[in-house]
Amino acid sequence: MKRQTHNALAYYQFDSLDSPRIAHGVFTRLGGVSEGIYASLNLSRSTGDAAEPVNENRARMNATFGLPYEDTLTSWLVHGNRVRVLSWDDRSQNDVHADAMVTQTPGLALTLRFADCVPVLFYDPIQKAIGIAHAGWPGIACNVLRETVATMQAAFGSQPQGLVACVGPSIGPTKFEVGLDVAEKIQAAVPEDVTLAHPDPQKKYMNLWRAAQAQLNACGVQQVEIAGLCTVSNTHEWFSHRAEQGKTGRFGAMIQMT
Repeated sequence: MKRQTHNALAYYQFDSLDSPRIAHGVFTRLGGVSEGIYASLNLSRSTGDAAEPVNENRARMNATFGLPYEDTLTSWLVHGNRVRVLSWDDRSQNDVHADAMVTQTPGLALTLRFADCVPVLFYDPIQKAIGIAHAGWPGIACNVLRETVATMQAAFGSQPQGLVACVGPSIGPTKFEVGLDVAEKIQAAVPEDVTLAHPDPQKKYMNLWRAAQAQLNACGVQQVEIAGLCTVSNTHEWFSHRAEQGKTGRFGAMIQMT
């Protein structure tokens, strides 16, 4: 990934999405106006932060790509595998209640918020479509990425081998410590071993980066870029639910097709 800056904001862009048709970024927590545990580019109102700084932070993120508020859509996460197909007709909705969004509408920007869970951006350069998914461990366990690919196939005629998928900054393999019950649920949904040994026999480390890639590969998506940036290990740049014991904000990922 390439680290970019705009005014005080810092964000990362995938090499695989380096196209004049695509505007995108995974924004760090730097450059906003929120204070305290939410400092500073917190993009979520559900964390307890006040509406005024969150609205300003969202405006700053949008301004990075010259986006008016009405040209963006976001979602209240349901932590499952619901995928919404969106167009300009959906702009009246504040939050669309889904874990993934896809569109073929030029100019419509899709945004989601994260704090350790895995952002995945999609681009179909053939059928001219984009998508974004929130793949926390519950989403991985119920195959939200498979559902996203299937929805793009059904709605746009996308072929998996033509898709580009990018796995963004999130909790790293040696930081995602879970109990055996959660480890089993994740592993059951992944076609290869993504479990790492843990000194406690009642726990495992799980590699969500590799889990996302394996699920995408199993769907036929071969062009997968992994950021390899751990949010838990760098709370200077990223909000981390785990590292900050749940008292933190949410960073944003955005993708738009022009």
